[in-house]
Amino acid sequence: SSEVRAFRGGTTVRAGRGLSFWFDPARVSIAEVPLADRELTIMAKSQSADYQDLAVQGTIIWSVTDVDKLAERVDFSVDLTSGEHVASPQEHVNRVLAGLAREFADSYVKGRGVRELLEAGLAPLQAQMNAGFAAEPTLAAMGITVATVRIAALTPSSELARALQAPTYESLQQKADEATFNRRALAVEKERAIAENELANQIELASRRANLIAREDANARAEAEGAAERITALKNAYAKVEKGPKEFKIDMVR
Repeated sequence: SSEVRAFRGGTTVRAGRGLSFWFDPARVSIAEVPLADRELTIMAKSQSADYQDLAVQGTIIWSVTDVDKLAERVDFSVDLTSGEHVASPQEHVNRVLAGLAREFADSYVKGRGVRELLEAGLAPLQAQMNAGFAAEPTLAAMGITVATVRIAALTPSSELARALQAPTYESLQQKADEATFNRRALAVEKERAIAENELANQIELASRRANLIAREDANARAEAEGAAERITALKNAYAKVEKGPKEFKIDMVR
């Protein structure tokens, strides 16, 4: 996964991928250039058009496409006693890529308002950063290429996030309050209907009781009137008897 280069007197004497050879440490210097894809995690902060802080998080995958150019621009020489790079070449490339990533992210974020940025999502930012790296002449001059940029998050500050969440939270809270109010109103309406039903039943029972009492009174009055009529009839009969013949009176007495 690396290309090894041997230099003697400033001239390349051996170069190739995964070479194995003997050399004189006193006369030869060795450089090792990584060829496999490398991954760089980026974190960039910027401000939107309405001066709100946003953080961009993502990953850059890059690789070497021209070893000669990269070896000329960056020191990949190896310490022959430890086998480690004398300088920090990969960190140097990472700093270049991170700086470009911040530049591309900043140019995208500063041209839009925070709500527009958050509503658009990650895809537009990711596309712009990929296009920026593809057209960047610095990378071609260094002999490296960015395979892809993946944006993982575009996040506002905690205070801004709470402020943006507030309208939605309030709207949901209002809907919850309305649902509670409607539920209570429905319960009150049902209670009212039950009370009205109970009152109607009581009124119906009272009406039936009144009708029953009226009928009982009418029956009692009819019985009293009948008894009075019978008494009057008996009185009339006795009066006729008193005025009639004695024989009829005797027979009546018998």
